[in-house]
Parts: sequence; C-alpha cells; structure tokens
Amino acid sequence: MFERMTGGLRGIGHTAIDGVWRIGYASRFFLLTLFKSGISFRRFGLTIKEIYFSGVLSLIIIVVSGLFVGMVLGLQGYETLQKYGSEQALGVMVALTLTRELGPVVSALLFASRAGSAITAEIGLMKATEQITAMEMMAIDPISRVVAPRFWAGVISMPLLAAMFSAVGVFGGYLVGVVMIGVDEGAFWSQMQAAVDFRQDILNGIIKSVVFGVAVTAIALFEGYDAPPTAEGVSHATTRTVVTSSLAVLALDLVLTAFMFRG
Repeated sequence: MFERMTGGLRGIGHTAIDGVWRIGYASRFFLLTLFKSGISFRRFGLTIKEIYFSGVLSLIIIVVSGLFVGMVLGLQGYETLQKYGSEQALGVMVALTLTRELGPVVSALLFASRAGSAITAEIGLMKATEQITAMEMMAIDPISRVVAPRFWAGVISMPLLAAMFSAVGVFGGYLVGVVMIGVDEGAFWSQMQAAVDFRQDILNGIIKSVVFGVAVTAIALFEGYDAPPTAEGVSHATTRTVVTSSLAVLALDLVLTAFMFRG
C-alpha cells in the first residue's frame, strides 16, 4: 500500500516537473521567435507565401461558416426579439454578437483546425525528414527561416479572417432578416450603425483576434518543432495543437472579455 502511494506521488511529481519544463521551453521558444523575426520583414516574400498558406487557403471555410452563423443568428434572434416587439433591432443583435464575440472566437477555432494543424504537421514532417537538421548543417537558422515567417503570417491573417467572418455573418443576418422574413431594411441598417461603436465593439474584436492569432500560431509552431520525428509523434502533435489552441482561445476570450466589457 505504501509503495503504491509512493509510486503515485512520484508519478504526479514527474508530471508536474515535465509540465513546468515544457512551459518554460515553450516560453523560451516564443521569445526566440520574436527575437529572430528580422528575416520575416527583410525578406517579406517568405511571410507573404505563408500568409497565402495560412490565410488565403482558409478563406473558404471562414466565409461559408460566417454566412451560416449569421443566418442562424438572424433566425434565432428574430424569434427571440419578436416576443418583445423588438424585431427591428435584429441588425444590432447580429452585428454586436459577431463583432464582439463570435467573429473572433469562431474564426480562431476554425483557424486552429485548418491552418494550425497544417503548420504543425508541416514542421513536424520537416523534422522527421531531417530538413531542419540539414538547415542547421548549412548554417541556416531554422527559427529565422521556417518558424518566424509562419508566426507573423498567422498573426497578420487572423484579424483579417475574423473581419471577413463578421462581415459575411452580418450579410447572412441581412439575408434572413430582411430578404426572407421581411424586417424593415432601413431599421436593420440604421439601428446597427447607431448601436455599434468602433472603439468598444469593433476595435475590441480586432484586439481579440490578434491575441488569438498569436496564441494559436505560437502553439502550432511549438508543437510542430517539438514533435518527435516519427509518424506517430507528428500525429499526436497535430492533435495537441487543435486541442490546446481551442482551450487557449476560450480561456483568453474569457479573460479579454472580462477586461474589455466590465464597464
């Protein structure tokens, strides 16, 4: 019995130590990426290429998802607002919900699933095929050449994707509310313009999307760079990227919302 308790405590201790060590290694990796980001701006073509890979190739899922989310918001919002005689405020509800919350959060979750997993798999396969080792042997810093351009591409792409998601979502709400149900078009747009504040709503949504982009891209890069150079190791790292990124986005959303909208 005593040996079992000792073994259990020893296992908890090893897990805690490994977790602390991994957090420290990830923090050092993140700071090293920022420190060696000069090539991402001196040779901006590398970053543009990764923006296409991370951002442009994610546009389809962002646009389609934003359209359907906006249409669902229009349907659900109309049913709720109609009970209180406020169906003319449908545009306000759709716009605020998208710009404040659903636009940044859902875009980040989709970005983690599509681009984040692809980044992790790509870098993990580069390790497995010893491309990273070959760069080091040729005196090419893989952090500067491989990691940093992908990091800044994700940070730049995420706010643009979130803005596209929100814009298409508002259009989806317009299609359902005005075109299909028959809400007054003038009231839909005028009340939206009067209620949505640039600083309080749109700017805070942009800040959220930037923070989510930093978190998701950093996690994807670290998991790929730290993945064991085997097929099983890369697959596990890809799974960890999606799970960890999703949890990080939701946790950061709670913290940011508490600071931004507490007044």
